[in-house]
Amino acid sequence: MKVKAGVVGVGAIGRNHARVYAELESADLVAIYDANHDHARALAAEFGTEAVATLEELVARVDAASVATPTVTHREVATQLLSAKKHVLVEKPISDSVDDAKAMIDLAAEMGCVLQVGHIERFNPVMSRLEAVLDSPKFIECHRLSPFPQRSLDIGVVLDLMIHDLEIVLHLVNSPIASIDAVGIPVLTRREDIANARIRFENGCVANITASRISPEKMRKIRVFQGDAYLSLDYQDQSGWIYRKDGMAIAREEVQVEKDEPLKCELAAFIDCAAKGEQPKVSGLQGAAALDVALEITRMIEREAAGAEA
Repeated sequence: MKVKAGVVGVGAIGRNHARVYAELESADLVAIYDANHDHARALAAEFGTEAVATLEELVARVDAASVATPTVTHREVATQLLSAKKHVLVEKPISDSVDDAKAMIDLAAEMGCVLQVGHIERFNPVMSRLEAVLDSPKFIECHRLSPFPQRSLDIGVVLDLMIHDLEIVLHLVNSPIASIDAVGIPVLTRREDIANARIRFENGCVANITASRISPEKMRKIRVFQGDAYLSLDYQDQSGWIYRKDGMAIAREEVQVEKDEPLKCELAAFIDCAAKGEQPKVSGLQGAAALDVALEITRMIEREAAGAEA
């Protein structure tokens, strides 16, 4: 039986959620809701579903839903869904505060519902190749650059883009953080539009993460160094290389990736978890951990900016 799915918030991100749900064989897109009802009706006609007039109406119709509204509303919307025992995928960041994230996690557990966070790169096919080869990362370097998006301007680039790589790094290293250094600069908005964080973990691994939303080019890359190999992967192209020591030379091997759309993989996994009641790959706890680090980096950047103005 298909899972009855819905989308709350059908802007740039939510529109793609609706598109994918409409394509998935395991889901039935039964409703979408957006404060801009005319926009929602146009998308509903495109994807063969119905634009409902209220959030309450969507909650009554669905088994599971994506929440793709502004970050500050995530807890409010997710709470209505979870309180009615509906499974929820909330886009990243899970919320704008750790307390709100914990409240959502606790409510999902109380109601026996799936709470998945939309860290889409965990479903990128290159990740499975990285996880298969990686065992003891020593140094990780991430670059996530994009042109100015004209969206998500309620948050800075750390919560908008860098948080993807923060969640991945926390997952790969799996060690407590020892220290963080960070810098960020506002350029086109009042929040940081370019940022860098250097994170040292208790196991000795160091991660250097750069994010920008004012770049002329788009880039999503990760490089991982460990004792026996160096991996360079491109999330965007779903390609990469593994470099290994071969005597006194370095041998290069192309990473074989079975390409697929990460969002389709993510939503298919969410629907499968909703149908089976299983824990998702990126749970509320993991989303909250990434948020916690992202907020600390944001606070460091804000303190540095305040000190410079003093």
